[in-house]
Amino acid sequence: MGDLDTRKIRNICVLAHVDHGKTTLADHLIAATGGGVLHPKLAGKLRFMDYLDEEQRRAITMKSSSIALHYKDYEINLIDSPGHMDFCSEVSTAARLSDGGLVLVDAVEGVHIQTHAVLRQSWIEKVTPCLVLNKIDRLICELKLSPMEAYNRLLRIVHEVNGIMSTYKSEKYLSDVDSILAGPSGEVSDDNLESIEDDEEDTFQPQKGNVAFVCALDGWGFTINEFADLYASKLGASTAALQKAFWGPRYFNPKTKMIVGKKGLGGGSKARPMFVQFVLEPLWHVYQAASEPDGGKGMLEKVIKSFNLSVPPRELQNKDSKILLQAVMSRWLPLSDAVLSMVVKCMPDPIAAQSFRISRLIPNREILNKGVDSNVLAEANLVRKSVEACDSSPEAPCVGFVSKMFAVPTKMLPQRGPHGEILNNFTDEGGTSESDECFLAFARIFSGVLTLGQRVFVLSALYDPLRGQSMQKHVQEAELQSLYLMMGQGLKPVTCARAGNIVAIRGLGQHILKSATLSSTRNCWPFSSMAFQVAPTLKVAIEPSDPADMGALMKGLRLLNRADPFVEVTVSSRGEHVLAAAGEVHLERCIKDLKERFAKVSLEVSPPLVSYKETIEGDLSNPLEDLKLLSASSDYVEKITPNGRCVIRAQVMKLPSTLTKVLDESADLLSDVIGGKVGQSGKSLEIHRLSVGEDESPIEVLRKRIVDALEGYISYGNENDEDQFEKCKGKWLKLLSRIWALGPRQVGPNILFTPDYKRENNDSSVLIHGFPHVSVRLGLADNSSAGDIAAVTSSEVIQPLYIEAENLESSVISGFQMATAAGPLCDEPMWGLAFIIEASISPSTVQASESEPNQQSEQYGPFTGQVMTAVKDACRAAVLQRKPRLVEAMYFCELNTPTEYLGPMYAVLARRRARVLKEEMQEGSPLFTVHAYVPVSESFGFADELRRWTSGASSALLVLSHWEALPEDPFFVPKTEEEIEEFGDGSSVLPNTSRKLIDSVRRRKGLPVEEKVVQHATKQRTLARKV
Repeated sequence: MGDLDTRKIRNICVLAHVDHGKTTLADHLIAATGGGVLHPKLAGKLRFMDYLDEEQRRAITMKSSSIALHYKDYEINLIDSPGHMDFCSEVSTAARLSDGGLVLVDAVEGVHIQTHAVLRQSWIEKVTPCLVLNKIDRLICELKLSPMEAYNRLLRIVHEVNGIMSTYKSEKYLSDVDSILAGPSGEVSDDNLESIEDDEEDTFQPQKGNVAFVCALDGWGFTINEFADLYASKLGASTAALQKAFWGPRYFNPKTKMIVGKKGLGGGSKARPMFVQFVLEPLWHVYQAASEPDGGKGMLEKVIKSFNLSVPPRELQNKDSKILLQAVMSRWLPLSDAVLSMVVKCMPDPIAAQSFRISRLIPNREILNKGVDSNVLAEANLVRKSVEACDSSPEAPCVGFVSKMFAVPTKMLPQRGPHGEILNNFTDEGGTSESDECFLAFARIFSGVLTLGQRVFVLSALYDPLRGQSMQKHVQEAELQSLYLMMGQGLKPVTCARAGNIVAIRGLGQHILKSATLSSTRNCWPFSSMAFQVAPTLKVAIEPSDPADMGALMKGLRLLNRADPFVEVTVSSRGEHVLAAAGEVHLERCIKDLKERFAKVSLEVSPPLVSYKETIEGDLSNPLEDLKLLSASSDYVEKITPNGRCVIRAQVMKLPSTLTKVLDESADLLSDVIGGKVGQSGKSLEIHRLSVGEDESPIEVLRKRIVDALEGYISYGNENDEDQFEKCKGKWLKLLSRIWALGPRQVGPNILFTPDYKRENNDSSVLIHGFPHVSVRLGLADNSSAGDIAAVTSSEVIQPLYIEAENLESSVISGFQMATAAGPLCDEPMWGLAFIIEASISPSTVQASESEPNQQSEQYGPFTGQVMTAVKDACRAAVLQRKPRLVEAMYFCELNTPTEYLGPMYAVLARRRARVLKEEMQEGSPLFTVHAYVPVSESFGFADELRRWTSGASSALLVLSHWEALPEDPFFVPKTEEEIEEFGDGSSVLPNTSRKLIDSVRRRKGLPVEEKVVQHATKQRTLARKV
């Protein structure tokens, strides 16, 4: 019984670019199958799922919300998700709880940047997608296309979406092949063959029934199956044959009553594909008949009569063609039937879905440690199997996943329980102070049955059942106070929920911050953490207008951090409370929620805090020249500690950009490898996702990436010269076997190399050699070669001095970490730099009495601190000597503009220092699509300014792209004759952008800024005093 019920459940989410019609589509599905919560006449106008005031005001969805629908004898849990880039974290939470996704694409605008993002999200989460082409009516009414032109446009969109999906498939296919080739030779399994077949077939095929053509606003839609059923008897062909023929180059020959390909047609015939002839042309006729003032009524009556439609005469006599069309079309081709029948037919039920999603939800763990409890392991594997089978029997272990917490005002909770009893909702676990907001968990049950009052274990993503007592901080026990079925804004209390259902749970507010796994047993692997497409990049500092409200703000920030899956709240080194959001719209919503719901105090919000990085100018066209510069000993900065015992020499060089990028992107992986966490059984799940083939160890993956990045960089300079390539690669690998540390924070994109110990020291001083810890961990150097250093030194030097040098190694690393965390220009982190630090210490010169050395160390502070400061100063001075540059973050920007507003749009881009990449006209529409890079520092208020200058006709989407060095020298002063001739004595030098940005950051941080009060004294004049 339970199994049969579970097979009648579908969990689906609606995914699309902003304004492509997700909430309007959801409205029509709710009106038809939502049990009377929405009247069909209001569908599309009410936007039922957008129940927040801010959502209604802005007309965009800002959070994912769920509703339970009943279609025939199926239970469908529909999750509506946002399309705006700022709220893509909500798409991740929706995709994790769903088995299928309706991907909407606007038939006029086509595939957009967020369409790529949601397709990738569905691919990562192994969600089965169906394509819905929306706003078909715009092709008829706005663009006035002929049926043939419209068909070509739809064909192109389907082809483009399939192209995106096939790139994801081929990525996986290639990585599978790599892992098979890397394994034992005889391991070509059936799974591999299956993936090859998979790759040959398009994901979305109208003839398979997983593409719907709809107009959500007018409430009509169809799949090819409906027209195939309609024409089967009329054309005397089987439904299956017509389904295949209704898409692609298939033509109907009226003479022979045969379906033929293009070759079967006569040369001169003007035949149209069957989709145009039998599907699109009737639609066009109905639209034309409705728009004609008088002559088209006969056509509509013919449609009504032939399909036995019950259209009220009052609607037929309406003068407004839009209402007339809605009346006829929504009854002839009901939208909800077309979409929901496709959902039931093409999307998997929870039992089928969980069996192929299990590898993403709970990846297989490698058990490296042999001494684990076999009973615990057996139970953990049993739980995994019951999740895979979606076992809904009461005896099965109960497992669920909470994808986000959301806040609901306590007064909105149902006052009566499932059996009509009156509930007391104010006994909240947060105490009376927080009782006006109640936190509910947005969860899906993957196995077993969840009942009211049940006690469950809440497991964080880092929990490992095999490590017992050491994992106590990652597991908590909680009691479920209430279970609700979500109906948009409404909540319906239930006593229990079976596997495969989506519910809201009350009682977990104190136990979960963002997401967690729920389990009835401790011996359960936690679900893998969700993948977010972007990181929160927009940061502001906030403080209360009245300092007395600080406590209320702290409480509000705690609540906001729990209620929003994506916001980050931190305290900066200066003691400011910093709020990080995904973009301007997201930030505005967070501030509004803080002011009105969570903190209820007035706030002061700082201008956005933009992160920069610092680097040096480097012409990396010749890799060998660069290495020679580093090995030449002349170009260094020398610093001496105050007590004169230690001399520091620092050299700096720029790393190849490819290597910098690899180090930056692999920060999580590096922290695990360098921290030594990889050998443990519960290794981080990101490693599984990032690894090229899942069987490879993360160390192998990292080393391969580093070597690939180097080869790419070297081959760029030496395409033809094989010898030069090998020589250069050998030198670089030798250098990379000397990585002492990475910085800042041990994992950054800057490298500290150990000094070249073969250089001779003329005096009695001892060089601090260091040890290439990172190279050994990454497998770029072996312990034996690294150990040679110790052997060489110990024989040559005075023993106590050698021991002291060894103890000072950590001071050199700490100095390097401090320097890379705060560069010389404006205390921002350094980016892509390599340092070689030679620190040599000499014996103490003072031998007189025991007390004097102590006095000396007190006079200048501890010797370790002196070395640390000297290393930091030497690194910063070395950067200043080698032409420092500022690095800023760049957004990738996609703009859509009508032709007449191209000029104002380019003016806005020019004012924002944007760099246009490409512009192209969208075929069959008056819109231009422009791609550009916009600096993050210039992006604030960009969308508003663009709308103002183009009268609201342009739209822009920003996604964080990469870091880019500003080519300008912040310290530029005209020196050469040509420069003086061009810029004069400095009075007419154009304002230096780089210097402006540096000064603004220095002012914000309270660092000294060089400013002349009087810029050019010659321009002053004295005003006469009139007595």
